[in-house]
Amino acid sequence: MTKYISTPSRTKEILEKYGIHAKKGFGQNFLVDPIIVEKCAQAAHCEGAVIEIGPGIGSLTEQLARYSKKVVAYEIDETLPPILADTLSDYDNVEIILQDFLQADVSKKVKELKEQYGQVTVCANLPYYITSPVLFKIFDIGNDIPYITVMMQKEVGNRFVAKPNDSEYGALSVEGQYLYDVKKLFTVPGRSFNPSPKVDSVIIQFARKENCALDVNLSAFFAFVRACFKQRRKTIYNNVKEYLKDAEKTKKALDATGIDPGVRAQELTVEELKKLFEATL
Repeated sequence: MTKYISTPSRTKEILEKYGIHAKKGFGQNFLVDPIIVEKCAQAAHCEGAVIEIGPGIGSLTEQLARYSKKVVAYEIDETLPPILADTLSDYDNVEIILQDFLQADVSKKVKELKEQYGQVTVCANLPYYITSPVLFKIFDIGNDIPYITVMMQKEVGNRFVAKPNDSEYGALSVEGQYLYDVKKLFTVPGRSFNPSPKVDSVIIQFARKENCALDVNLSAFFAFVRACFKQRRKTIYNNVKEYLKDAEKTKKALDATGIDPGVRAQELTVEELKKLFEATL
């Protein structure tokens, strides 16, 4: 069998053969570290079906195809599917969908895959510029996706795993941790990519919480959380008051939850923010 796509020499060969250059507009960086790519696939719980976003030339796709029954990869760059048909010709369990993931009816696809393969997970090297929108789209799908394993810019990854009082703790931390147990698997240095970005990446895994309370309106709760962190230097009282446009209601909600009006949002746990949100309803 030919060398894995993720080896530097094989990647170089493919790029030269097709005259490919990484497109900044699509946030393309090609992974050239076979050890990292294989570790990522092995950690992804992808025994059933797995969804990938932005397969590029197929570095991660290839490894996912080795470990899973079915790989469905969404690609926005119309020049890549014919190339992927070549680079992944050894695998008959890969489906490439030429579509913007953010515009796709992913819920419908997930239900189909779950029916056929039992479990559906997500594993991807996410383009930096769409990391959060992609993740929130997946979060909205709910319990049908128990694991999300994604590579992202280190700075964004640190926000997802941050705890109260960490400088990186914010709305992203709360929203992710409300629904998932979030952990950092490992760091991926910039040199693992072609071209090499100036920043390092991390692989973050989200494991859906089985006991997660879905008795709240998630979109309303997340809007509230973002409002709490809108002005990070402001107290929780001031941010909530601005959100509710009602000083008396804000004071009552804080009194009911026993939260000091003078604290800032980054000092509050996910559970405390949920209780405060419920007290404002």
